Amino acid sequence: MKRTIAVVTSSRADYSHLYWPLHDLKQHPDVDLKLIVLGAHLSPQFGETVQEIEKDGFPIAARLECLLSSDTDVGMAKTLGLAVLSLADLLGHMRPDLMLLIADRYEMLAPAAVALTLRIPVAHIEGGEISEGAIDDAVRNALTKMSHLHFTSTPAARARVIAMGEEPWRVHHAGAPSLDHLRRSRLLDRSELEERLHLELQSTAVMVAYHPVTLLRDTTEEVDALFAALQETDGQVIFCYPNSDAGNHALLQRTRSFLSSRTDARLFVNLDAVTYWSLLREVAVLIGNSSSGIMEAASFAVPVVNVGFRQKGRERSRNVLDAQPEASAILAQIAKARSQVFRDSLAGMTNPYGDGHAAETIVQVLTTISLGGLLVKRANGNP
Repeated sequence: MKRTIAVVTSSRADYSHLYWPLHDLKQHPDVDLKLIVLGAHLSPQFGETVQEIEKDGFPIAARLECLLSSDTDVGMAKTLGLAVLSLADLLGHMRPDLMLLIADRYEMLAPAAVALTLRIPVAHIEGGEISEGAIDDAVRNALTKMSHLHFTSTPAARARVIAMGEEPWRVHHAGAPSLDHLRRSRLLDRSELEERLHLELQSTAVMVAYHPVTLLRDTTEEVDALFAALQETDGQVIFCYPNSDAGNHALLQRTRSFLSSRTDARLFVNLDAVTYWSLLREVAVLIGNSSSGIMEAASFAVPVVNVGFRQKGRERSRNVLDAQPEASAILAQIAKARSQVFRDSLAGMTNPYGDGHAAETIVQVLTTISLGGLLVKRANGNP
């Protein structure tokens, strides 16, 4: 009999990571794939990225409206509650053999909690990492303890998951599945990219991927320094849309104010994975606090200026330059990142997050692991 595997996606970010595991699960003859789409995917504000999933040909088993149009932490908490209510009915009826979750978005606590009460085994991708400046860190660790199978991006992350008491046989080093795009997807060349974006890219272009810092009382506290530095940065500035965390409305207001003062600046609401990767390959510098600057930019040896507190503690390659949230510090690191000496120093670097074979490991384990006894977890090291 086919194994029913439910996969939950809530945003453009996690979908880009899940694309190749979803592709391989869909193609597997022994898998009945149930894709559950919720959160920002269904929001016009965030580009209705559910349309991208449909375009890619993945059948959607359920669409769950749960994201409040809010800019507060209370809105985030209520979004989580709505997701739990919707998922309880859905998963109570669906009863998949396994459920696959990824990363550290707060809304992923909802499917994990519901699956736990319904005795549905959970597999989790990208546990064991560190990002001390966001609630993502606590969410990620909670998901690890609520899950029964783990697919980590680095050997060090695997060691951390095991150190949390997870039995080693449950913990598999797979690499980050987003990097599978580098090996398996055809990226756009510069002319194709410019045509798709309706934009002529400058050689000095910088891309900005910055999100609210959810552990700060004021989640946009660091933004003044970022925009002060960007005002002093010459050349083309390309913004990616921030995520749906509290503070995103205020962050967008600042971004649009910046756009009104610069004719060489653009904001893109939604970039599909291939377009995003292709753009990342072409820009001179990535500035912000997104995990993509840590996990993905290294594959192209793109210099990254990582601003502030959000990604503190995450493993990184030598292409990443950390900057305190002060305009002078950010500008100094931008200057260094743009220097030929620094770019030359990145020649031959490798990405610690993998080599583009993550989906193979993930799907092989999900389709062959014995389900009997999977729910019964024993603390690692206990007799």
